[in-house]
Amino acid sequence: MAADRHDADRGGTVFLEDGTRFDGRGFGATASKVGEVVFTTGMVGYPESLTDPSYRGQILTFTYPLLGNYGVPDPRARDGHGLPEYLESPGVQVRGMIARDSTRPNHWQSRRTLEEWLTDEGIPGVAGIDTRRLTEHLRSRGVLRGVIDVGPADHRPSTEELERRVRAAPQYGDEDLVPEVAVRAPVLYDVPGAPLVALLDCGIKASIVRALLARGLSVVRLPFDHEVPDRWEGRPVEGLLIGNGPGDPGRLTTTIEELRRPTTRTLPTLGICLGHQLIALARGGTTFKLKYGHRGQNKTVTFPDGRAMIVSENHGFAVDPASLKGTDLDPWASNPDDATLEGIRGPGLLALQGHPEGHPGPQEAGFVFDEFRDLVRRGRRT
Repeated sequence: MAADRHDADRGGTVFLEDGTRFDGRGFGATASKVGEVVFTTGMVGYPESLTDPSYRGQILTFTYPLLGNYGVPDPRARDGHGLPEYLESPGVQVRGMIARDSTRPNHWQSRRTLEEWLTDEGIPGVAGIDTRRLTEHLRSRGVLRGVIDVGPADHRPSTEELERRVRAAPQYGDEDLVPEVAVRAPVLYDVPGAPLVALLDCGIKASIVRALLARGLSVVRLPFDHEVPDRWEGRPVEGLLIGNGPGDPGRLTTTIEELRRPTTRTLPTLGICLGHQLIALARGGTTFKLKYGHRGQNKTVTFPDGRAMIVSENHGFAVDPASLKGTDLDPWASNPDDATLEGIRGPGLLALQGHPEGHPGPQEAGFVFDEFRDLVRRGRRT
């Protein structure tokens, strides 16, 4: 069993912009970072959550009390298409991690401890604080910006210094995070003889790409601001997926304008998470920032036919259903906890706010990928 890289305790502090402070034990990288402090209710899958590009710019609190018990799989491992085999992107995306406690791993696939992984990635972590109280505070006040600070054992930055760091940092919604996580040049994942679909990458999870490939679709992965071509390397583009990603969807004006182009709108289209919001914005809808956000693996989504499904979610913005009146989009699914819109449909189009691919989380909504595949096959161009 691998030993933790740092045996000596170090100081760790989490400070929120409303003045709330938590002092605990530092682990991972010695660093100080500012980000939006959020929490996830997932009990498993911390390697996938930490590498989910939708968490870019955020400090992630885990409500499950013990992290690291099955270690970290080889982050260099790739599947047959060159995608990360066990993770959702090549590296850790969060700015910081908060846990009640961390432990050494015992798992046959583990190659490093959580401590070693965060250190190598330059990510600070804080443990030994009351994460239940922190979560309840965020549930009361809403999402807050904060500082995560890790230093020597006797390191305790002053409250005044932490306040200064928060004030000097940009607001989460003002940051351009998508360019940091999207591909910079097109990438082709080919399934011989399969229809080709375009994927506008705003910070896509690897599992979404795998879900398309597993259903017999080839994928050309494009940067978020790339034009969706009619053909790629001589092959017709027969569908479009817009997936997840971080930040305020309203900042992606180039992507929104691309989704408004008549030739792009004729493609069979699937939107997931951020993609769901971008489709609504492109068709005349509006979005708003949620007070708390939905992050976890146990979120309920209900459909008009009475079905209810549990899905994995990770989003801080939502579509205003009233803004869809007069558009060609219809509400399709909703969240029974707060009545927010969870899905939309339109001609040749469907979108879901939750994550049908799971990873981590349930895959009950995987039928969404099946419906998209069927739309592509029915609309195949000659």
